[in-house]
Amino acid sequence: MVQSQEDDISVEASSLPPVPIQEVSEDRALTETVLFPTPKLFLKISKLEIRKSLKALTYESLFATIFYSVIGGALLSNFLLELGAGPVQIGLLAAIPQMVNLLQPLGAYLVNRSTSFRWYFLCIFIPSRLVWLILLPAIVLVTSSHLAGYQVVELTLAILLVSNIIEAFGRAPWLGWSAVLVPQRLRGRYFGFRNSVVGLTNLIGVPLLGLAVSIWPGGTLQGYGAMLVLGILLGVISQICQFWMTDVNPQLLTATGSDTSQPQSHGIDFSFLKDANFCKFVLYLSIWCFAVNISAPFFNLYMLDNLDIDISVVTIYHGLGTGANMLMLLLWGKLADRIGNRPLLLLVGVLVAVTPLLWLGVGSDQISFWMWLPLLHILAGGTWAAIDLCTNNMMMGISPVRHQSTYFAIAGAVAGITGAMGISVGSFLTTLPFIGGLLGLFVLSGLLRMAALVFLVFVQEQRSVPVGQLIRVLFPIRPSTNLIEVKE
Repeated sequence: MVQSQEDDISVEASSLPPVPIQEVSEDRALTETVLFPTPKLFLKISKLEIRKSLKALTYESLFATIFYSVIGGALLSNFLLELGAGPVQIGLLAAIPQMVNLLQPLGAYLVNRSTSFRWYFLCIFIPSRLVWLILLPAIVLVTSSHLAGYQVVELTLAILLVSNIIEAFGRAPWLGWSAVLVPQRLRGRYFGFRNSVVGLTNLIGVPLLGLAVSIWPGGTLQGYGAMLVLGILLGVISQICQFWMTDVNPQLLTATGSDTSQPQSHGIDFSFLKDANFCKFVLYLSIWCFAVNISAPFFNLYMLDNLDIDISVVTIYHGLGTGANMLMLLLWGKLADRIGNRPLLLLVGVLVAVTPLLWLGVGSDQISFWMWLPLLHILAGGTWAAIDLCTNNMMMGISPVRHQSTYFAIAGAVAGITGAMGISVGSFLTTLPFIGGLLGLFVLSGLLRMAALVFLVFVQEQRSVPVGQLIRVLFPIRPSTNLIEVKE
Protein backbone atom coordinates (compact mmCIF):
# COMPACT_ATOMS: atom_id res chain seq x y z
CA MET A 1 0.00 0.00 0.00
CA VAL A 2 2.68 2.39 0.96
CA GLN A 3 5.11 2.65 -1.90
CA SER A 4 6.88 5.98 -1.65
CA GLN A 5 9.99 6.12 0.46
CA GLU A 6 13.57 7.25 0.43
CA ASP A 7 14.92 4.34 -1.56
CA ASP A 8 11.98 3.78 -3.89
CA ILE A 9 11.73 0.32 -2.45
CA SER A 10 8.36 -1.16 -3.08
CA VAL A 11 7.74 -4.21 -0.87
CA GLU A 12 4.29 -5.65 -0.22
CA ALA A 13 4.93 -7.93 2.73
CA SER A 14 7.51 -9.90 4.67
CA SER A 15 7.98 -13.24 6.34
CA LEU A 16 9.71 -16.00 8.16
CA PRO A 17 13.03 -17.26 6.80
CA PRO A 18 12.84 -17.94 3.05
CA VAL A 19 10.99 -21.15 2.25
CA PRO A 20 11.12 -22.58 -1.27
CA ILE A 21 7.73 -22.57 -2.94
CA GLN A 22 7.63 -26.33 -3.24
CA GLU A 23 8.15 -26.61 0.51
CA VAL A 24 5.56 -23.99 1.37
CA SER A 25 2.86 -26.46 0.38
CA GLU A 26 3.88 -28.68 3.27
CA ASP A 27 2.88 -26.00 5.76
CA ARG A 28 -0.07 -26.97 7.95
CA ALA A 29 -2.06 -23.98 6.68
CA LEU A 30 -2.05 -25.42 3.19
CA THR A 31 -3.79 -28.59 4.25
CA GLU A 32 -6.97 -26.57 4.62
CA THR A 33 -9.02 -26.30 1.47
CA VAL A 34 -11.75 -24.09 2.94
CA LEU A 35 -10.66 -20.47 2.72
CA PHE A 36 -12.39 -17.24 3.70
CA PRO A 37 -15.88 -18.40 4.78
CA THR A 38 -18.60 -15.86 4.05
CA PRO A 39 -22.28 -16.10 4.99
CA LYS A 40 -23.58 -19.32 3.40
CA LEU A 41 -20.54 -19.48 1.10
CA PHE A 42 -17.24 -21.37 1.28
CA LEU A 43 -14.58 -20.87 -1.35
CA LYS A 44 -12.54 -24.04 -1.76
CA ILE A 45 -9.05 -24.13 -3.24
CA SER A 46 -7.06 -27.35 -3.15
CA LYS A 47 -3.53 -27.66 -1.82
CA LEU A 48 -2.17 -28.36 -5.30
CA GLU A 49 -3.87 -25.24 -6.71
CA ILE A 50 -2.47 -23.12 -3.89
CA ARG A 51 1.06 -24.40 -4.49
CA LYS A 52 0.83 -23.75 -8.22
CA SER A 53 -0.69 -20.30 -7.70
CA LEU A 54 1.96 -19.21 -5.21
CA LYS A 55 4.75 -20.25 -7.53
CA ALA A 56 3.18 -18.33 -10.44
CA LEU A 57 2.58 -15.30 -8.22
CA THR A 58 6.26 -15.29 -7.29
CA TYR A 59 7.41 -15.38 -10.92
CA GLU A 60 4.89 -12.67 -11.78
CA SER A 61 6.36 -10.44 -9.08
CA LEU A 62 9.92 -11.08 -10.23
CA PHE A 63 9.31 -9.94 -13.83
CA ALA A 64 7.05 -7.06 -12.81
CA THR A 65 9.72 -5.77 -10.42
CA ILE A 66 12.15 -5.16 -13.27
CA PHE A 67 9.47 -3.36 -15.28
CA TYR A 68 8.61 -1.01 -12.42
CA SER A 69 12.30 -0.38 -11.75
CA VAL A 70 12.66 0.92 -15.30
CA ILE A 71 9.55 3.14 -15.40
CA GLY A 72 10.02 4.52 -11.89
CA GLY A 73 12.54 5.37 -9.24
CA ALA A 74 16.05 6.65 -9.89
CA LEU A 75 16.22 5.48 -13.52
CA LEU A 76 13.23 7.53 -14.66
CA SER A 77 14.23 10.48 -12.46
CA ASN A 78 17.68 10.53 -14.04
CA PHE A 79 16.13 10.26 -17.52
CA LEU A 80 13.98 13.35 -16.90
CA LEU A 81 16.87 15.27 -15.34
CA GLU A 82 18.96 14.56 -18.44
CA LEU A 83 16.15 16.15 -20.48
CA GLY A 84 16.17 19.27 -18.31
CA ALA A 85 13.41 18.52 -15.80
CA GLY A 86 13.32 20.47 -12.53
CA PRO A 87 11.87 19.92 -9.03
CA VAL A 88 8.30 20.53 -10.24
CA GLN A 89 8.54 17.79 -12.88
CA ILE A 90 10.20 15.41 -10.41
CA GLY A 91 7.39 16.16 -7.98
CA LEU A 92 4.79 15.38 -10.64
CA LEU A 93 6.64 12.15 -11.37
CA ALA A 94 5.89 11.02 -7.84
CA ALA A 95 2.50 12.72 -7.48
CA ILE A 96 0.78 11.20 -10.51
CA PRO A 97 0.75 7.58 -9.23
CA GLN A 98 -0.63 8.89 -5.95
CA MET A 99 -3.37 11.07 -7.41
CA VAL A 100 -4.82 8.36 -9.63
CA ASN A 101 -5.43 6.20 -6.56
CA LEU A 102 -8.68 8.13 -6.27
CA LEU A 103 -9.91 5.79 -9.01
CA GLN A 104 -9.37 2.68 -6.89
CA PRO A 105 -12.96 2.56 -5.57
CA LEU A 106 -14.14 2.46 -9.18
CA GLY A 107 -11.80 -0.47 -9.76
CA ALA A 108 -13.37 -2.29 -6.81
CA TYR A 109 -16.80 -1.67 -8.32
CA LEU A 110 -15.75 -2.93 -11.76
CA VAL A 111 -14.05 -6.10 -10.50
CA ASN A 112 -17.17 -7.01 -8.52
CA ARG A 113 -19.13 -6.91 -11.78
CA SER A 114 -16.65 -9.17 -13.58
CA THR A 115 -16.55 -12.96 -13.44
CA SER A 116 -12.78 -13.53 -13.57
CA PHE A 117 -9.90 -12.00 -11.66
CA ARG A 118 -7.44 -13.24 -14.29
CA TRP A 119 -9.06 -11.69 -17.36
CA TYR A 120 -9.85 -8.52 -15.49
CA PHE A 121 -6.16 -8.00 -14.70
CA LEU A 122 -5.01 -8.93 -18.19
CA CYS A 123 -7.29 -6.22 -19.57
CA ILE A 124 -5.89 -3.74 -17.06
CA PHE A 125 -2.15 -4.33 -16.82
CA ILE A 126 -1.21 -5.24 -20.40
CA PRO A 127 -2.47 -1.91 -21.88
CA SER A 128 -0.98 0.05 -18.97
CA ARG A 129 2.45 -1.40 -19.79
CA LEU A 130 2.31 -1.36 -23.57
CA VAL A 131 1.50 2.37 -23.55
CA TRP A 132 5.16 3.00 -22.64
CA LEU A 133 6.10 1.96 -26.19
CA ILE A 134 5.03 5.46 -27.27
CA LEU A 135 8.10 6.88 -25.52
CA LEU A 136 10.57 4.92 -27.68
CA PRO A 137 10.25 6.98 -30.92
CA ALA A 138 10.39 10.16 -28.83
CA ILE A 139 13.75 9.06 -27.40
CA VAL A 140 15.04 8.48 -30.93
CA LEU A 141 13.88 11.94 -32.02
CA VAL A 142 15.33 13.78 -29.02
CA THR A 143 18.73 12.10 -29.41
CA SER A 144 18.77 13.19 -33.06
CA SER A 145 17.82 16.76 -32.08
CA HIS A 146 14.47 16.57 -33.87
CA LEU A 147 12.56 17.01 -30.62
CA ALA A 148 13.15 19.32 -27.66
CA GLY A 149 13.94 17.87 -24.25
CA TYR A 150 11.04 19.60 -22.50
CA GLN A 151 8.63 18.05 -25.01
CA VAL A 152 9.84 14.57 -24.15
CA VAL A 153 9.50 15.41 -20.44
CA GLU A 154 5.88 16.40 -21.00
CA LEU A 155 5.25 13.27 -23.09
CA THR A 156 6.79 11.07 -20.41
CA LEU A 157 4.58 12.59 -17.72
CA ALA A 158 1.54 12.16 -19.97
CA ILE A 159 2.37 8.48 -20.54
CA LEU A 160 2.90 8.05 -16.81
CA LEU A 161 -0.53 9.58 -16.19
CA VAL A 162 -2.32 7.37 -18.71
CA SER A 163 -0.53 4.24 -17.54
CA ASN A 164 -1.36 4.87 -13.90
CA ILE A 165 -4.97 5.77 -14.61
CA ILE A 166 -5.44 2.38 -16.27
CA GLU A 167 -3.49 0.57 -13.59
CA ALA A 168 -5.41 2.24 -10.74
CA PHE A 169 -8.44 0.11 -11.61
CA GLY A 170 -6.45 -3.01 -10.77
CA ARG A 171 -4.48 -2.11 -7.64
CA ALA A 172 -7.11 -2.83 -4.99
CA PRO A 173 -8.54 -5.91 -6.79
CA TRP A 174 -5.00 -7.32 -7.08
CA LEU A 175 -4.67 -7.30 -3.30
CA GLY A 176 -8.07 -8.96 -3.14
CA TRP A 177 -6.99 -11.81 -5.43
CA SER A 178 -3.75 -12.22 -3.47
CA ALA A 179 -5.71 -12.37 -0.21
CA VAL A 180 -7.83 -15.18 -1.63
CA LEU A 181 -4.90 -17.26 -2.90
CA VAL A 182 -2.66 -16.91 0.17
CA PRO A 183 -4.02 -18.50 3.38
CA GLN A 184 -4.05 -16.06 6.28
CA ARG A 185 -1.72 -18.07 8.51
CA LEU A 186 0.76 -18.41 5.65
CA ARG A 187 0.84 -14.77 4.54
CA GLY A 188 3.88 -13.73 6.51
CA ARG A 189 5.94 -16.74 5.41
CA TYR A 190 4.88 -16.70 1.76
CA PHE A 191 5.07 -12.95 1.20
CA GLY A 192 8.44 -12.98 2.92
CA PHE A 193 9.79 -15.57 0.51
CA ARG A 194 8.21 -13.78 -2.43
CA ASN A 195 9.64 -10.44 -1.41
CA SER A 196 13.02 -11.97 -0.73
CA VAL A 197 13.00 -12.97 -4.40
CA VAL A 198 11.87 -9.47 -5.36
CA GLY A 199 14.54 -7.96 -3.13
CA LEU A 200 17.27 -10.09 -4.65
CA THR A 201 16.05 -9.08 -8.11
CA ASN A 202 16.25 -5.41 -7.13
CA LEU A 203 19.60 -5.92 -5.47
CA ILE A 204 21.14 -7.34 -8.64
CA GLY A 205 18.96 -5.88 -11.36
CA VAL A 206 18.66 -2.18 -10.50
CA PRO A 207 22.42 -1.49 -10.26
CA LEU A 208 22.95 -3.42 -13.50
CA LEU A 209 20.23 -1.40 -15.21
CA GLY A 210 21.78 1.83 -13.93
CA LEU A 211 25.23 0.76 -15.07
CA ALA A 212 23.89 -0.19 -18.51
CA VAL A 213 22.24 3.22 -18.88
CA SER A 214 25.41 5.00 -17.72
CA ILE A 215 27.84 3.22 -20.11
CA TRP A 216 25.52 2.83 -23.12
CA PRO A 217 27.52 3.72 -26.27
CA GLY A 218 24.83 6.05 -27.61
CA GLY A 219 24.48 7.98 -24.35
CA THR A 220 22.25 7.73 -21.29
CA LEU A 221 19.07 8.66 -23.17
CA GLN A 222 19.48 5.83 -25.66
CA GLY A 223 20.54 3.58 -22.81
CA TYR A 224 17.31 4.27 -20.98
CA GLY A 225 15.36 3.53 -24.17
CA ALA A 226 17.04 0.13 -24.45
CA MET A 227 16.25 -0.68 -20.82
CA LEU A 228 12.67 0.45 -21.40
CA VAL A 229 12.27 -2.13 -24.18
CA LEU A 230 13.55 -4.82 -21.83
CA GLY A 231 11.25 -3.65 -19.03
CA ILE A 232 8.13 -3.66 -21.21
CA LEU A 233 8.92 -7.17 -22.48
CA LEU A 234 9.31 -8.51 -18.94
CA GLY A 235 6.19 -6.64 -17.85
CA VAL A 236 4.14 -8.51 -20.45
CA ILE A 237 5.75 -11.83 -19.47
CA SER A 238 4.69 -11.18 -15.87
CA GLN A 239 1.09 -11.07 -17.02
CA ILE A 240 1.43 -14.39 -18.81
CA CYS A 241 2.34 -15.94 -15.45
CA GLN A 242 -1.24 -15.32 -14.30
CA PHE A 243 -2.44 -18.22 -16.44
CA TRP A 244 -0.91 -20.55 -13.84
CA MET A 245 -2.74 -18.81 -10.96
CA THR A 246 -6.09 -20.21 -9.85
CA ASP A 247 -8.82 -17.97 -11.21
CA VAL A 248 -11.64 -16.85 -8.90
CA ASN A 249 -14.99 -15.28 -9.67
CA PRO A 250 -15.01 -11.97 -7.71
CA GLN A 251 -18.79 -12.08 -7.50
CA LEU A 252 -18.63 -15.23 -5.38
CA LEU A 253 -16.77 -13.30 -2.69
CA THR A 254 -19.62 -10.81 -2.37
CA ALA A 255 -22.48 -13.29 -2.65
CA THR A 256 -24.63 -13.03 0.47
CA GLY A 257 -27.93 -14.46 -0.67
CA SER A 258 -29.26 -17.85 0.23
CA ASP A 259 -28.66 -19.16 -3.25
CA THR A 260 -24.90 -19.10 -3.67
CA SER A 261 -25.12 -20.71 -7.07
CA GLN A 262 -26.27 -17.34 -8.40
CA PRO A 263 -23.41 -14.89 -7.86
CA GLN A 264 -24.47 -11.42 -6.93
CA SER A 265 -22.89 -8.26 -8.25
CA HIS A 266 -22.51 -5.36 -5.87
CA GLY A 267 -21.26 -1.87 -6.29
CA ILE A 268 -19.16 0.08 -3.84
CA ASP A 269 -20.23 -0.76 -0.29
CA PHE A 270 -20.16 2.14 2.15
CA SER A 271 -20.38 0.05 5.29
CA PHE A 272 -16.75 0.93 5.98
CA LEU A 273 -18.00 4.26 7.34
CA LYS A 274 -19.49 2.35 10.27
CA ASP A 275 -16.23 0.49 10.91
CA ALA A 276 -14.57 2.71 13.50
CA ASN A 277 -11.36 0.70 13.63
CA PHE A 278 -10.93 0.84 9.86
CA CYS A 279 -11.56 4.59 9.86
CA LYS A 280 -8.87 5.05 12.52
CA PHE A 281 -6.45 3.06 10.39
CA VAL A 282 -7.26 5.15 7.31
CA LEU A 283 -6.71 8.33 9.34
CA TYR A 284 -3.28 7.11 10.40
CA LEU A 285 -2.46 5.98 6.86
CA SER A 286 -3.48 9.31 5.32
CA ILE A 287 -1.31 11.36 7.69
CA TRP A 288 1.57 8.94 7.28
CA CYS A 289 1.41 9.05 3.48
CA PHE A 290 1.31 12.86 3.52
CA ALA A 291 4.34 12.97 5.82
CA VAL A 292 6.33 10.44 3.77
CA ASN A 293 5.57 11.90 0.36
CA ILE A 294 6.33 15.47 1.32
CA SER A 295 9.99 14.49 0.98
CA ALA A 296 10.12 11.06 -0.73
CA PRO A 297 10.51 12.26 -4.36
CA PHE A 298 13.38 14.57 -3.49
CA PHE A 299 15.98 12.20 -2.05
CA ASN A 300 16.99 11.06 -5.54
CA LEU A 301 16.90 14.68 -6.72
CA TYR A 302 19.18 15.69 -3.84
CA MET A 303 21.74 13.04 -4.78
CA LEU A 304 21.57 13.45 -8.56
CA ASP A 305 21.31 17.24 -8.67
CA ASN A 306 22.57 18.81 -5.43
CA LEU A 307 25.37 16.31 -4.79
CA ASP A 308 25.96 15.57 -8.51
CA ILE A 309 26.27 11.81 -7.98
CA ASP A 310 26.26 9.59 -11.08
CA ILE A 311 23.16 7.50 -11.72
CA SER A 312 25.18 4.27 -11.57
CA VAL A 313 26.31 5.12 -8.02
CA VAL A 314 22.78 6.07 -6.97
CA THR A 315 21.47 2.71 -8.18
CA ILE A 316 24.21 0.99 -6.16
CA TYR A 317 22.97 2.85 -3.09
CA HIS A 318 19.47 1.64 -3.85
CA GLY A 319 20.85 -1.86 -4.28
CA LEU A 320 22.31 -1.71 -0.77
CA GLY A 321 18.94 -0.63 0.56
CA THR A 322 17.24 -3.44 -1.30
CA GLY A 323 19.71 -5.95 0.14
CA ALA A 324 19.00 -4.70 3.66
CA ASN A 325 15.30 -4.89 2.90
CA MET A 326 15.63 -8.48 1.77
CA LEU A 327 17.66 -9.56 4.80
CA MET A 328 15.40 -7.84 7.32
CA LEU A 329 12.39 -9.64 5.89
CA LEU A 330 13.66 -12.65 7.80
CA LEU A 331 13.25 -10.83 11.10
CA TRP A 332 10.17 -8.72 10.46
CA GLY A 333 8.16 -11.55 8.91
CA LYS A 334 8.82 -13.84 11.84
CA LEU A 335 7.91 -11.15 14.35
CA ALA A 336 4.76 -10.16 12.43
CA ASP A 337 3.47 -13.73 12.48
CA ARG A 338 4.34 -14.00 16.15
CA ILE A 339 3.15 -10.74 17.70
CA GLY A 340 1.11 -8.91 15.05
CA ASN A 341 1.66 -5.95 12.74
CA ARG A 342 0.70 -2.94 14.85
CA PRO A 343 3.60 -3.16 17.37
CA LEU A 344 6.12 -3.34 14.52
CA LEU A 345 4.53 -0.35 12.77
CA LEU A 346 4.87 1.68 15.96
CA LEU A 347 8.39 0.66 16.88
CA VAL A 348 9.98 0.66 13.44
CA GLY A 349 7.95 3.72 12.48
CA VAL A 350 10.02 5.75 14.92
CA LEU A 351 13.20 4.77 13.04
CA VAL A 352 11.59 5.63 9.70
CA ALA A 353 10.57 9.00 11.12
CA VAL A 354 14.12 9.76 12.25
CA THR A 355 15.74 8.73 8.95
CA PRO A 356 15.04 12.00 7.04
CA LEU A 357 16.68 13.96 9.85
CA LEU A 358 19.88 11.98 9.37
CA TRP A 359 20.20 13.40 5.86
CA LEU A 360 21.28 16.67 7.48
CA GLY A 361 24.70 15.10 7.91
CA VAL A 362 25.09 14.30 4.20
CA GLY A 363 27.41 16.44 2.11
CA SER A 364 29.60 16.21 -0.97
CA ASP A 365 32.61 14.95 1.00
CA GLN A 366 34.15 11.50 0.70
CA ILE A 367 32.82 10.35 4.08
CA SER A 368 29.26 10.97 2.94
CA PHE A 369 29.96 9.35 -0.43
CA TRP A 370 31.51 6.15 0.89
CA MET A 371 29.94 5.72 4.34
CA TRP A 372 27.04 8.03 5.27
CA LEU A 373 24.89 7.59 2.16
CA PRO A 374 25.32 3.79 2.03
CA LEU A 375 24.39 3.53 5.72
CA LEU A 376 21.32 5.71 5.24
CA HIS A 377 20.09 3.55 2.38
CA ILE A 378 20.72 0.38 4.38
CA LEU A 379 18.76 1.82 7.32
CA ALA A 380 15.89 2.90 5.08
CA GLY A 381 15.78 -0.44 3.29
CA GLY A 382 15.73 -2.46 6.50
CA THR A 383 13.07 -0.38 8.24
CA TRP A 384 10.78 0.01 5.24
CA ALA A 385 10.69 -3.78 4.96
CA ALA A 386 8.70 -3.78 8.21
CA ILE A 387 6.51 -0.82 7.25
CA ASP A 388 5.41 -2.27 3.92
CA LEU A 389 4.96 -5.75 5.36
CA CYS A 390 2.83 -4.66 8.30
CA THR A 391 0.78 -2.06 6.44
CA ASN A 392 -0.49 -4.49 3.81
CA ASN A 393 -0.91 -7.43 6.18
CA MET A 394 -2.75 -5.27 8.72
CA MET A 395 -4.96 -3.97 5.92
CA MET A 396 -5.85 -7.56 5.00
CA GLY A 397 -6.48 -8.42 8.64
CA ILE A 398 -8.90 -5.64 9.52
CA SER A 399 -10.90 -5.76 6.26
CA PRO A 400 -13.97 -8.04 6.08
CA VAL A 401 -13.62 -10.70 3.41
CA ARG A 402 -16.79 -9.86 1.51
CA HIS A 403 -15.72 -6.25 0.99
CA GLN A 404 -11.93 -6.55 0.83
CA SER A 405 -11.60 -4.99 -2.63
CA THR A 406 -13.71 -2.03 -1.51
CA TYR A 407 -11.77 -1.58 1.73
CA PHE A 408 -8.44 -1.79 -0.11
CA ALA A 409 -9.71 0.69 -2.68
CA ILE A 410 -10.88 3.22 -0.08
CA ALA A 411 -7.61 3.00 1.82
CA GLY A 412 -5.64 3.31 -1.42
CA ALA A 413 -7.68 6.29 -2.58
CA VAL A 414 -7.26 8.15 0.71
CA ALA A 415 -3.56 7.32 0.85
CA GLY A 416 -3.18 8.37 -2.77
CA ILE A 417 -4.78 11.78 -2.42
CA THR A 418 -2.93 12.59 0.80
CA GLY A 419 0.31 11.34 -0.75
CA ALA A 420 -0.25 13.56 -3.78
CA MET A 421 -1.01 16.47 -1.47
CA GLY A 422 2.25 15.81 0.34
CA ILE A 423 4.21 15.81 -2.91
CA SER A 424 2.51 19.00 -4.07
CA VAL A 425 3.14 20.73 -0.77
CA GLY A 426 6.74 19.53 -0.80
CA SER A 427 7.29 20.84 -4.33
CA PHE A 428 5.88 24.22 -3.31
CA LEU A 429 7.89 24.43 -0.09
CA THR A 430 11.16 23.88 -1.95
CA THR A 431 10.61 27.26 -3.62
CA LEU A 432 10.31 29.11 -0.30
CA PRO A 433 13.64 30.42 0.99
CA PHE A 434 12.79 30.20 4.70
CA ILE A 435 12.25 26.42 4.46
CA GLY A 436 15.95 25.85 3.88
CA GLY A 437 15.70 23.93 0.62
CA LEU A 438 15.48 20.16 0.46
CA LEU A 439 17.15 19.64 3.84
CA GLY A 440 14.48 21.74 5.54
CA LEU A 441 11.88 19.62 3.77
CA PHE A 442 13.49 16.46 5.15
CA VAL A 443 13.24 17.81 8.70
CA LEU A 444 9.56 18.67 8.27
CA SER A 445 8.86 15.20 6.89
CA GLY A 446 10.50 13.53 9.88
CA LEU A 447 8.44 15.54 12.38
CA LEU A 448 5.18 14.81 10.56
CA ARG A 449 5.96 11.09 10.41
CA MET A 450 6.39 11.06 14.17
CA ALA A 451 3.06 12.81 14.62
CA ALA A 452 1.30 10.26 12.40
CA LEU A 453 2.33 7.41 14.69
CA VAL A 454 0.20 8.89 17.48
CA PHE A 455 -2.96 8.00 15.57
CA LEU A 456 -1.82 4.41 15.06
CA VAL A 457 -1.93 3.87 18.83
CA PHE A 458 -5.74 3.89 18.70
CA VAL A 459 -6.01 1.20 15.98
CA GLN A 460 -6.88 -2.29 17.20
CA GLU A 461 -5.59 -5.53 15.68
CA GLN A 462 -6.26 -9.14 16.57
CA ARG A 463 -3.19 -11.10 17.70
CA SER A 464 -1.40 -7.84 18.38
CA VAL A 465 0.71 -7.69 21.53
CA PRO A 466 1.76 -4.57 23.47
CA VAL A 467 4.83 -2.72 22.24
CA GLY A 468 6.53 -3.44 25.55
CA GLN A 469 6.35 -7.16 24.87
CA LEU A 470 7.87 -6.58 21.44
CA ILE A 471 10.79 -4.77 23.05
CA ARG A 472 11.28 -7.70 25.42
CA VAL A 473 11.28 -10.09 22.43
CA LEU A 474 13.88 -8.02 20.58
CA PHE A 475 16.02 -7.31 23.63
CA PRO A 476 15.53 -10.15 26.11
CA ILE A 477 16.86 -9.40 29.59
CA ARG A 478 17.63 -12.40 31.73
CA PRO A 479 17.54 -11.98 35.52
CA SER A 480 20.90 -12.13 37.21
CA THR A 481 21.25 -15.32 39.25
CA ASN A 482 24.09 -13.73 41.27
CA LEU A 483 21.77 -11.03 42.59
CA ILE A 484 19.21 -13.64 43.59
CA GLU A 485 21.83 -15.61 45.50
CA VAL A 486 22.99 -12.49 47.33
CA LYS A 487 19.43 -11.68 48.44
CA GLU A 488 19.00 -15.23 49.70
